[in-house]
Amino acid sequence: MTKTIHAIYEHGILRPLEPIEGLRENAEVEVTIAVKQKELSPILRFAGILSEEEANKMLRIVEEEFERVNLDEWKD
Repeated sequence: MTKTIHAIYEHGILRPLEPIEGLRENAEVEVTIAVKQKELSPILRFAGILSEEEANKMLRIVEEEFERVNLDEWKD
């Protein structure tokens, strides 16, 4: 039987996140580990590449545009 499960590694032990159907107690298994990479927010790709002046300019532009949003347009 081949089965993929999701688990968390805590204190030296892999802990399944859900029950494992069809596996008897004390069964010997072979484990292959694939580490799941956390996805970074797309905005974090820009971290550290803007100067402080550029970042402040971008922040001013975002704040100005946000003020132009009519929140009543989003109501049902």
